[in-house]
Amino acid sequence: MREFKFEKFVSGIIKKNINLKVRLFLFAGLLSSGFVFGQQTSNKPEREQWFMDLGFGMFIHWSFDSQVGAVISHSMSGASDDYLQRFVAELPETFNPKKFDPDEWATLAKLAGMKYVVFTTKHHSGFCMWDTKTTGFNIMNTPFKRDAAKDIFDAFRKQGIAIGIYFSPEDFHLLYEKHIPVGRLQHPQHYPVNNPDLMKLDKAQIKELLTNYGKIDILFFDGPVEGLKEYAWQLQPDVVVTRGQMETPEQNLPNKPMPGPWEACFTMGTDWQYKPTNDPHKTGTEIIDMLIEIRAKGGNLLMNVGPKPDGEIQIEQESLLREVALWNLVNQESVHDIRPWEIIKEGDIWFTKAKDKNTVYAFVPAGEAWKYGTRRDFVFKTLAGNNQTKVSILGYASELVEYKNGFDASVYVTPTKLGLVISAVNGQRLYTNNQWPNRVVLKIENVKYQPSDNTIVKSSTSDGAK
Repeated sequence: MREFKFEKFVSGIIKKNINLKVRLFLFAGLLSSGFVFGQQTSNKPEREQWFMDLGFGMFIHWSFDSQVGAVISHSMSGASDDYLQRFVAELPETFNPKKFDPDEWATLAKLAGMKYVVFTTKHHSGFCMWDTKTTGFNIMNTPFKRDAAKDIFDAFRKQGIAIGIYFSPEDFHLLYEKHIPVGRLQHPQHYPVNNPDLMKLDKAQIKELLTNYGKIDILFFDGPVEGLKEYAWQLQPDVVVTRGQMETPEQNLPNKPMPGPWEACFTMGTDWQYKPTNDPHKTGTEIIDMLIEIRAKGGNLLMNVGPKPDGEIQIEQESLLREVALWNLVNQESVHDIRPWEIIKEGDIWFTKAKDKNTVYAFVPAGEAWKYGTRRDFVFKTLAGNNQTKVSILGYASELVEYKNGFDASVYVTPTKLGLVISAVNGQRLYTNNQWPNRVVLKIENVKYQPSDNTIVKSSTSDGAK
């Protein structure tokens, strides 16, 4: 990227006697573009819009301590010296995931409708899951001896999935070697800006990841980012920094819509990394409902998987993703390349809007609320239709219902002063028991918004927490 000579630019403006308002306007333009004094200071706006289009991503928490089912990295925090010694010396000697097949991971992600992946290249422990020259504490010094990060990036790129890196600026291994108490941001030298050795190590590792592995689309910094995100943008100006630059609520959702971009991070069970004990998981219905709500509120969902130490994705998590995959096969256009509608919901029906069209998607509860093979009438008080308004059900032709003869399955649309009246049949059979999916999506084309009481509208405030 050509260096921008800010001082020379300003001097030229003053010499040309450009008035103050114009100078302020130009300076504001520099700030909004993310460049100040020749240094990129934020994500490029067009790249943030691209990120918002994606909607749904796969988070992968996987490291060498998955062998014992420990919370990833955090068991080192505050641990005794003998535990730390065993952790850093013994666990790498037995890490050998013989069933590791990233192509299977990537195929599953694509089926589920995940458009990007974020892999834990280095978590807080400091153990590197790539072939690094910065430390011996890495995957090449295990019986596995494979660059897992490269294999994962290659596999997901083949499926057209954007590549994201999780990177912890903290490094418990370095703290342990330097005899600094191991913990999370409880000591001045836990911060790279106060620890020259840590800053040097982080920058060297970021340089490897952003120069040796092709284009990196997304960078998730889990820890102090001062001096690091700017360095990352020097190496790859198009990379989108998520945590460290935007709201990334973890294991919770904002109560109100937030201006995008933002990203909610969730586990399927109770932990990020593989947990061998009986770990209760969310249902597929809960995950789909989370995706719908997050997209309606303007965010992305980054859903985590925790592969087993042998390299396989847990069967519970695979099963859930395959359930999401079926819903995605039918309804994918309603959650990708969309933006929030003027309101996020009407009653128990969520809305999204196609990014560049006057098309609204309405996520209608099914199940007992709208049984298979039955007609239901709706009055959308906040939608104003016209003679060009068209309504269809995603994935369903509305021509027949299986095993029923002479059954009228057509969709009827009637614009009224009270709102848009729609009559439709839930007729797509996806499971044998006819009790799924949890939500049917109405595609409503050529509509406008009309205000009404008792609706939840878009908000310019942010309730999310990093």
